[in-house]
Amino acid sequence: MDALAGAYGVVNAVSLYVEHGQDTFHSVHVESAQRVAAQARRAGVERLVHVSGIGADTASPSLYIRKRGEGELAVRAAFDDALLIRPAVIFAPDDAFLTTILKLLRQLPIYPMFGRGLTRLQPVYVEDVAEAIAQLLRRPETPSTIFEFGGPRVYSYAEFLRAVALQAGLAPLLIPIPFAFWHALAWVSELLPHPPLTRNQVELMQIDTVSSPEMPGFVELEISPKSIEVILRTLLPTCG
Repeated sequence: MDALAGAYGVVNAVSLYVEHGQDTFHSVHVESAQRVAAQARRAGVERLVHVSGIGADTASPSLYIRKRGEGELAVRAAFDDALLIRPAVIFAPDDAFLTTILKLLRQLPIYPMFGRGLTRLQPVYVEDVAEAIAQLLRRPETPSTIFEFGGPRVYSYAEFLRAVALQAGLAPLLIPIPFAFWHALAWVSELLPHPPLTRNQVELMQIDTVSSPEMPGFVELEISPKSIEVILRTLLPTCG
């Protein structure tokens, strides 16, 4: 509560991708999000931005996405005019997404894909999302309380891998691997203290994460999102 005293705006961008002990999707995306919203309301905060994710849905078969949806409802219940931000897959320097893919592409001349590589994604640069949030905090009024942010291009997973590889000067052979195999591998992986792959992550790779043209986003804020190719030209000299 003391941390929020006198604050005009609050941004909750806390997320969890792999459950560990008491740190569960429910505890982080629902319970903790609700507490932040409730404390912000009690502290007299005027603007609350809650970062969720595209596809957040309380009816989703994916536990992660389902808890994202429940978290949005919990935040709204505690802070009814909270702004909900739903970004697509976010990429950034030294992240767990793009940097990992680059390392694997460099290490594996034959790259095993999730399924046939048809899942669609719209990767968005972290600084573009941050600029959008900053603008929304500064605006006394907004045309909507839900915004979806995706990058300038929609890729299939295979197209995305090829685009990243091309920028890195690589030409890996992409091999489709059935999702059933990935689920079995993830089940075994989850027996380890720090699983490198979870069934939830495999489920996420089966779901498109593309912004809806019916939802407000970068266009309404007059922001031109940067492509992953442009950012890669800057990042590649430093990406391991």
